[in-house]
Amino acid sequence: ANMRSAVRSCRVESRHVLPPLSERPASRRLKDTDMPSPFKRLQAKRLYPCPLLHPRHTLRNLIPCLLASALWILVLPATATEPVPGHSLESIHTWLLEHNAELRALDLEAQAAEARILPAGALPDPSASVSFRGLDPDKPWRTPGAGREVDYAVRQRFPLWGKRGLARTAASQDAVAVGLDRITAARDLLADAEAAYVRYWHADQAVAVLDRRVVLLRQIEEIAGVRYALGRAAQQDAIRAQVEQTSLQRERIERIAAKQEAVATLNAVLDRRSDAPLATPDEAPGLFVRSASLAETLDDANLHPAVRSQQARAEAARTNVALERRNRFPDVTVGVGAMQLGNGIESTELMLEVEIPFQQRARRERERESRLLEEAALARMDATLRTVEERGASAWAQWTSARERRRLIENTLLPQADATWQSALASYQVGEVDFGTLLEALNEWQGADLARVDALRDELLGAAAVRAIEGDIR
Repeated sequence: ANMRSAVRSCRVESRHVLPPLSERPASRRLKDTDMPSPFKRLQAKRLYPCPLLHPRHTLRNLIPCLLASALWILVLPATATEPVPGHSLESIHTWLLEHNAELRALDLEAQAAEARILPAGALPDPSASVSFRGLDPDKPWRTPGAGREVDYAVRQRFPLWGKRGLARTAASQDAVAVGLDRITAARDLLADAEAAYVRYWHADQAVAVLDRRVVLLRQIEEIAGVRYALGRAAQQDAIRAQVEQTSLQRERIERIAAKQEAVATLNAVLDRRSDAPLATPDEAPGLFVRSASLAETLDDANLHPAVRSQQARAEAARTNVALERRNRFPDVTVGVGAMQLGNGIESTELMLEVEIPFQQRARRERERESRLLEEAALARMDATLRTVEERGASAWAQWTSARERRRLIENTLLPQADATWQSALASYQVGEVDFGTLLEALNEWQGADLARVDALRDELLGAAAVRAIEGDIR
């Protein structure tokens, strides 16, 4: 807006620039003998309202233009260089680890858990007290006189029997569990992002197969039209080809809708708007499985961060059991004090306090609570281990079956379907087979290609799930 107003003002002022003397009308030329009377000055002001283009006005109008240009130059590189994820799987990983709000929250929680370690084993704050003796009940606010006493005392409680060390150890184990929870969440989010990226890539590949199939249908429709024109085929052959194209267009719409759903899911995992643009994948996602067998994958299940997190919590619960047992022994409070009489110190004192364990029932209940929490943590660790093993076995079965299906289609079914299509096309051109046989051969050939793409999608999804279990996701 500032640029437009400045340009408009510059144009307006340029209209009022005084023309040369040679171009002025004779009636408007000033003579040397004319005296600058008030009337002539008023007439000249009416004829030429802005006789000169002052440099000061020009500079003032150009300043907004220069400022707007500078701001545009500064803002444009920032928006132009912002990376758009989607061209590779690595870009998805990088964006997720840098921009996901859930991971940032878990990271902050892990730092907060680490910050609780030092206070857990620290000494409690000391207490200070001041007491006055010999006060007048009627006027207690008066300054103490020579006959009044003031006692000063400082006390510090010391937890003994290794309680501070146990509390610090339990807090450290809890911090380790929270950090492992973050790693578990990162693995799950990366696996979800990989699965959504695979579906995003697969949708384009499936649409490309359908487009090739539509092109082939149009070609055989032309062949059927030529044969119908020559009286060698029925008109329903061309109509049947058109009906098949319409069915493929319907399937194409469904595939595009699946792509849009994959884009929304991927953007949600990446913590972006659902309609945010994604780059076109450069190639098929490379998801490689490290384990050679299912047994190897299950053997490493106890190293999964979810299992280790529950194990750390079980260890923290065991430490709390030991801490509650140590609480049977009382703590010690040490204090020092001084008594002021008048303006001088009359005497000093040293105090030693010990807690008396009267509440034995409450103490036993706290010990029982800690033991039950330990057993619950151990049970939860076993349940998490079984869940991880079940996920690993299911993912391995999905990955291996999809891989075998893809290999069968690529090595056997596709060559057979291709040969069938070529033979049916040649036979239809010479009239040895009908149009239904040709169309069936085309559907088998292109259907096998589409089945190959779908099998590759399932294989990649299974590989992403296996990688989330075996820990190959960085």
